[in-house]
Formats: sequence, C-alpha cells, structure tokens
Amino acid sequence: MKYVFIYGTLRAGEINDINLAAARHAIGQPRLIGRTAVAGRLFDFGTYPGMVVDAQAEMVVGDVYEVDDALVAVLDEIEQVYPGVDGLFVSQRVNLEVAGERLECLFYPVAHHAVKGRPQIHGGDWVAHRLGR
Repeated sequence: MKYVFIYGTLRAGEINDINLAAARHAIGQPRLIGRTAVAGRLFDFGTYPGMVVDAQAEMVVGDVYEVDDALVAVLDEIEQVYPGVDGLFVSQRVNLEVAGERLECLFYPVAHHAVKGRPQIHGGDWVAHRLGR
C-alpha cells in the first residue's frame, strides 16, 4: 500500500475520480485518510489544474488516500507519467501531516516551465475554483 496526495481531477467527484479509476481496473478501493495541503501554486489548464511546489507560496488543498500498489500505474497513466519521458506532470514524493500522522505521499505536480502564461488559481482549491467559474 502507498499514500497519494491528490489535488485536482483525481479528487472524489471530479472527472478522473480516484475511486472510479480503481473500480474500472478492478483494483481495491482507495481509503481516504484525510484532507491536507501542500505549499505551492495552483494553475488553471482549462479542464484540469497543475501545481508547482513552492515553499514560499500559499497552500494547495487536496486529499490523501491509501492506495493499492497496482493503482499507482493507473494514476501514472492518467497523468501521463512514463519512465524516461519528460511530460507535463511529474511523479514526486512529499512528506505530509494528515489526520495526526506524518506520511510519505506520492503526488503529481507539473513541470515549472509548463505554467508560463497560465492563470493562477488563488485559494489553492481546484474544486472550489471549478465550481465558482
């Protein structure tokens, strides 16, 4: 089992809902650990957000799930993260405090150069931003 921090379209109810992605691939249901945030800047790419890590920035809101190892390959496919290929999203690890525990989480920020010219989402919450458009 691994932990994953999700901040955009993988969140529950969004177009790439992590729970539905697991069900489509007959993988065990992810277990929601809780909501937390990562220091960074969130940008609007139209139908999805992209986050860049920035320790001096506001917080980006997301959820932490415990997932079956097999689901990581599905998430990599959704985010188009492939070994040896430079893409929009990258796979990184971050240590987060959630539900009173310190957990190492996988997450998918975007490459820093990708946000040039994209509008920043202030408030750090993709779902609230999408609903408020």
